[in-house]
Amino acid sequence: MAVGLCLAPMLAGCLLTERPDLALEIPDSYKAAPGSRTSAPPKLDWWRDFRSKELTSLMEEAQAANFDISAAIARIIQADAASKIAGAPLFPSVDLNASATRTRSSQALRSGGGGGGSESVSYTAALNASYEIDFWGKNRATSEAAQENALASRFDRDTVVISTEASVATAYFLVLSSQDRLRIARQNVEAANRVLTLIKQRFEAGTASALEVAQQETLVAQQRAQIPPLDQALRQNVATLALLVGRAPALVKVRGGSVFRLGIPAVTAGLPSELLIQRPDIRFAEAQLASADASVTAARAAFFPSITLTGQYGIASTALKNLFTPQAIFYQIAANLAQPIFDGFRLEGLLEQARGRQLELLSNYRKSIISGFTDVERALIAIAENAELERLQQQVVTASRQAFNIAESRLREGTVDLTTVLITQQALFAAQDNQVVARLARLQAVLSLYQALGGSWMPPAQNGAINAN
Repeated sequence: MAVGLCLAPMLAGCLLTERPDLALEIPDSYKAAPGSRTSAPPKLDWWRDFRSKELTSLMEEAQAANFDISAAIARIIQADAASKIAGAPLFPSVDLNASATRTRSSQALRSGGGGGGSESVSYTAALNASYEIDFWGKNRATSEAAQENALASRFDRDTVVISTEASVATAYFLVLSSQDRLRIARQNVEAANRVLTLIKQRFEAGTASALEVAQQETLVAQQRAQIPPLDQALRQNVATLALLVGRAPALVKVRGGSVFRLGIPAVTAGLPSELLIQRPDIRFAEAQLASADASVTAARAAFFPSITLTGQYGIASTALKNLFTPQAIFYQIAANLAQPIFDGFRLEGLLEQARGRQLELLSNYRKSIISGFTDVERALIAIAENAELERLQQQVVTASRQAFNIAESRLREGTVDLTTVLITQQALFAAQDNQVVARLARLQAVLSLYQALGGSWMPPAQNGAINAN
């Protein structure tokens, strides 16, 4: 036994798991990032930069009542419980057994059938203890794997939180854009009706044809036909918001407003290396990989002997008054050693399975890092391009409105043909609608960058404060 105790640290050292090389090159900066490299610490409550009190209120309500977040918190509780269960073999197991037995033998079994049956009483109380000596670190590795899974469940919760926040912001932006497009559609119907009235007046005066009247009536009808789908989208997005904040649609009212009243935050991408600690999905993949490393160690340790110490100490007597006397004491101490010899390659299969799981999670970890860099690059490109698109679309709206105003004025004067008026109307109506769409795309691009950077995720220095609440 002494020799075994001396060899244990050396043998345990041989069981250290070597993780395959990450084999990833971290870039110094993002290709689409403007300006010089900067360090961008994570921001809390990033949605406040859009300067909307209603959006802030919806975010706070979603954080408190969203069902997906509640389910993620419940998974943390389960993972913590599993960690406790996995760590139990690291401690001795102790239980107390007590019994009182009264026995009477059968009179019919006695020879001749005479005499009464004998009776006996016994009392027993015993403490039983057992402990497996974790020479090879199998139990500790199993416990570490469960602890890493519990940590991963917290990163999963933060991923769900960020996804929920992004969904709330997206739905709210869609509500605002639907309201803007509805207002523009109704204004366009009014403008088209004004032109229709002028054409009808000219038709009554004999200076316009029935075809021209019909063409304008068609345009009015087309503008009216755009209203129901926009109204449907508005109401459905409000219903989506209701689900995200954990309430029935009938109980949720969204005042809304306009996408043009929202602020456009200035988001700094920071350094690519910061992404590794800001994004919870990357930290989740890292924790899962660490759990797989520990599982490989546990699978390797299963090939070595298992040494278990057991003991029993108690008192037993046939008379209750003698139960607590020194003569009633009994004890038993034993040491058991079990060494796997042949199990049909089960342990080998478990080790190969653990190694395969390790390689799978290593690939997932690599992918999560590259996906993070890709998400940030895509968001930076979208922000720049959509900002330029909105600027150009504003110029289109300004020019189209000026052309339509001139055409409508000349129509009143009777100095323009109706085809020109029709063209300028359609150009203005499309330009105004496209401007709202461009603004929405720009807001969504900023939102996607916040999400790509990990949202309000805090750096590892604050991991000690993370809990399931």
